[in-house]
Amino acid sequence: MTMTRAAIYSRYSSDRQSETSAEDQARLCRSRIEAEGWSLVDVFADLAISGATRNRPGLNALLERVGEFDVVVAESLDRLSRDQEDIAGIYKRLRFAGTRIVTLSEGDVSELHIGLKGTMGALFLKELGEKTRRGQIGRVAKGRIPGGISYGYRRVAKLAADGEPERGLREIDEAQAEVVRRIFREYLAGRSARAIAQSLNHDGIPSPSGKEWRANTINGNRERGNGILHNELYAGVISYNRQSFVRDPMTRKRVARPNPREQWITTAVPELAIIDQQSWAALTARFGDAVGLRPERQRRPKRLLSGLVQCGSCGGTYTIIGRDQWGCATRREAGTCSNNRSITNGVLERRVLGALRERMLQPDAVAAYIEEYQNSVATDRQRNQKTRRALEKRVAEADRRVKRLTLAIADGGRQFDEIREMMTTLVSERDRYRHELADLDAEPAVALMPNLAERYRRS
Repeated sequence: MTMTRAAIYSRYSSDRQSETSAEDQARLCRSRIEAEGWSLVDVFADLAISGATRNRPGLNALLERVGEFDVVVAESLDRLSRDQEDIAGIYKRLRFAGTRIVTLSEGDVSELHIGLKGTMGALFLKELGEKTRRGQIGRVAKGRIPGGISYGYRRVAKLAADGEPERGLREIDEAQAEVVRRIFREYLAGRSARAIAQSLNHDGIPSPSGKEWRANTINGNRERGNGILHNELYAGVISYNRQSFVRDPMTRKRVARPNPREQWITTAVPELAIIDQQSWAALTARFGDAVGLRPERQRRPKRLLSGLVQCGSCGGTYTIIGRDQWGCATRREAGTCSNNRSITNGVLERRVLGALRERMLQPDAVAAYIEEYQNSVATDRQRNQKTRRALEKRVAEADRRVKRLTLAIADGGRQFDEIREMMTTLVSERDRYRHELADLDAEPAVALMPNLAERYRRS
């Protein structure tokens, strides 16, 4: 009898937890595998990553190796995902490959668990977000900072009356505060954010990230209240709820959306003011006079090579710096690169596409592509054959059970309602396996044409 192959998946979501959390999960899963008499293939883990995040290294590695094991063991279903759509997709992908999910909490996972636990996971995330928001609003009301540390401030370590650390306390960092004052003075004197960033870099002053200053570090976004010039904390006001975060269902990334000004929650903290009220009022008036975006500040459409071109001198990104000119963004924004060469979009695209056409159609490159393609097709075919055998086995087993139930009905050995319910479940399960078998042939591999490179050159 073939031994069942098992893989373990463990995850913990908070950086406040330790790696032993994942190790403890794996240890418990190993005990279950030993008790069942299964063989352990590998352990996959994601550390300090939320279950609402789809793109996880450990989970991705597990799904890439589907077919190497018969069962995935986890502490609970929410370790795999807390998102309804994601957990359903993971379950379908594993079941298609003939792989079961077994958890220490739920046991052998079925569609029922996926529906119920997926909903519970989504509700848990929503409730957690609401609790976090309530706590942050309470912190703001007490004059505490609800988020990270803004440039110009440092954290204050202090214990509350209950002995717990009091979070959100800040004090002014005078060295950084003087840089903030310099930025405000120069901007109000008429210098641009780009010129200020270049002068700070020339003087060797590190940015908030510890790297080079950029114009957008200073300008930020007025609607969202970020960037040096838009941070109201420098005027002695804590602003909370400036933006909301929603998760893109396609990319699974969080997307920030600015909230209307009337939804902001503010508290005055004059002891944290770095800029005097007269300077802040002058800055607000200057921004109020600038209605709309200048043409050079408007978002330009993406080009064919957007995000793919790098500067040969500093390694920074080449971007559109004029109407149709590409240039080094580091030189333009930070002034720390000496490369002043530019190139028109048309010339750049012709050169890149010409080089691709010439190099990618060399006989050795085409041969390598065809070999890799054929290897990939062969691997997919082997995987599909293994999946087919597993599905055919399940269909045959379902047929046998249906026949046994039919005989039971004929013999009158059980209650008819009980047998009918079992029969309905079995037929539904058998039909699903048959549909999955049909899907294996839905997308046949594309055969490559002989003399592919030569035919393309002539076309």
